[in-house]
Amino acid sequence: MSWQTYVDDHLMCEVEGVHLTAAAIIGIDGNVWAKSNTFPQFKPEEISNIVKDFDEPGFLAPTGLFLDGVKYMVIQGEPGAVIRGKKGSGGTTVKKTGQALIIGIYEEPMTPGQSNMVVEKLGDYLIDQGL
Repeated sequence: MSWQTYVDDHLMCEVEGVHLTAAAIIGIDGNVWAKSNTFPQFKPEEISNIVKDFDEPGFLAPTGLFLDGVKYMVIQGEPGAVIRGKKGSGGTTVKKTGQALIIGIYEEPMTPGQSNMVVEKLGDYLIDQGL
């Protein structure tokens, strides 16, 4: 299965009538493995800061998580495993696997819990596959 298929069929899938607005699988090194057409351009330092927060939980808390210059307030996650961000009625879920970041961005009517379920389920599967 191609990485793009994971994004198209597993991250951008419909859940209870709603779906993520954007999603991507990005290597820990910052290289894009696959992304939805709607995924924002991002700066390399934004991805390296996300990776740093996984290595040093709480690193992003004072400044926020940024994607394409858009700031998400970092909310409760799982240190070293999941970062969750909130912006207005939407937000982001980032799950770290051994080699990649699984990133989902959502807006209402999708809920944070639905986003977390979609992103973390794929991340857990990839971890189980050694990725």
